[in-house]
Amino acid sequence: MWDLAYLHADGPGYGIHRHLNKLGFECAVVSPAMIPRKVGDRVKTDRRDAEMLARLWRAGELTPIWIPDEEQEAMRDLIRTRKQAVDAVKVAKQQLLSFLLRHGLRYENGEYWTQRHRRCLAELRRFRFSHQQLVFEELKRAVDQAEERVSTLDQAIETAIPDWHFAPVVDALRTLRGVNTTIAATVVAEIGDITRFENPRQLMSWLGLVPSEHSSGSTVRRGRLTKAGNALARTMLVEAGWSYRHPPKEGYPYLKRSAHLPQHIKDIGWKAQTRLCKRYRALSRAGKPQPRVLAAIARELAGFIWDIARNTPLKA
Repeated sequence: MWDLAYLHADGPGYGIHRHLNKLGFECAVVSPAMIPRKVGDRVKTDRRDAEMLARLWRAGELTPIWIPDEEQEAMRDLIRTRKQAVDAVKVAKQQLLSFLLRHGLRYENGEYWTQRHRRCLAELRRFRFSHQQLVFEELKRAVDQAEERVSTLDQAIETAIPDWHFAPVVDALRTLRGVNTTIAATVVAEIGDITRFENPRQLMSWLGLVPSEHSSGSTVRRGRLTKAGNALARTMLVEAGWSYRHPPKEGYPYLKRSAHLPQHIKDIGWKAQTRLCKRYRALSRAGKPQPRVLAAIARELAGFIWDIARNTPLKA
């Protein structure tokens, strides 16, 4: 029997990895997207796959991924469930607005989902048939229930963070503008040990925030982002990048949440704010499309995240 096992980084892979380690086997978990494959190979069997993996491992062509422990995986489950709940809120709101639009009811007194808009929804009684009114009320309840679920999960995240191994990193990342507790926890939960990256460029590449490239000879062609990494962490960084469209500022909420942090961490946060705000304005003045501007800001923000994580000791 071989004393080395190869697992895909999919659903049950982590659990099997831990089980094999307890039994004394050396185990490597490899991302399926990073396994080299022959373009013309049209035959797939378990035996051929096993032989191919053995040859690739012997040749050093397989790169094992970082394995989260059970605590880390539990936090990922919580973070990803919250993401699903947020998506459910968006769907519920869209279904309600679509229902109203089909019946010619359009809100024209401001933005949607403000307190004024919600009061109008609560007082709406303009349906001819009682069962249509019932449908409307059920759609409203679906929105309320979905938002309540998000609120519950947000509270669960706040409660779980203090006992987490990476809690100091989450706390330190909040010194960055636009990075609240949810974004910081999501980034750390998805990436894990950020210091495993030797330099910030590796982290940017892992997040899929670097441009694709197809160069040959003296010709250099760079295209869109590779988007080869973790989509949720990348989305959180792009969301945080929106805040840098405003001038640098240390407001009261920022000062309150960063007051207890070491001065060198706060210095990194201020350096990030001044640089990225300037970068945002420069790219916008140059006429760059907003998605490209936000991607550039998110890429540089990843570098500051790496720097903060490198300078933050973890809990024992």
